[in-house]
Amino acid sequence: MKLRVFSTDATSNTERDFPIAEFEGDAGSRALNQVLLAYMANQRLGTVDTRTNKTVHGTGKKPFRQKGSGVARQGARNRAQHYHGAKAHGPHPRDYTQRISKTVKKIALARALFERARDGEVDVIERFELPETKTKVMNAVMARIDAKAKKVLIVDECWTDSTILASRNISRLYMAEASDVNALDFANYDRIVVSAQGMNIILARLGLEEEAANA
Repeated sequence: MKLRVFSTDATSNTERDFPIAEFEGDAGSRALNQVLLAYMANQRLGTVDTRTNKTVHGTGKKPFRQKGSGVARQGARNRAQHYHGAKAHGPHPRDYTQRISKTVKKIALARALFERARDGEVDVIERFELPETKTKVMNAVMARIDAKAKKVLIVDECWTDSTILASRNISRLYMAEASDVNALDFANYDRIVVSAQGMNIILARLGLEEEAANA
């Protein structure tokens, strides 16, 4: 699949073929959906709790006699139908963790990369190397690649201190390392810019390292 490859300062670009796995129809979509749901579920703390009849503060004494009052019978004032009473069928602490196999994660990552590359939302830069550690320099480079995207994910093999310092004050930039990037990262951002070495690492994670080396 052909992707744009920008020079270090993003003033010029060429097209280059990358061995990105291609999917036909909905192949891999189910795995991608399953993995995205699992990643989001695993971010949930599951600490929300509500008070039951046993834990809510209040007396358990019967408020009035069973018969003769002319209103519905009541057993206690701390029940769910009363103000400041218990919560009926409310949430309690639970574990939302979902476990996904490595094979399914690999398929999901490959499908996510394919979809974004097919839509022209993945670009490659030779390397993230700035002549000086300044935010305006990094901002100018990213503006040449895509000036309109509100959320841009930049991926590299590993980040140097100078690049981190130049990027951290640009609100639309989010940094990730190629060894850690996942399908949810590819789904969450408007534009994805990967260094050439970072792309090789991602392709190696997908089992395409031999094809990447020969490309």
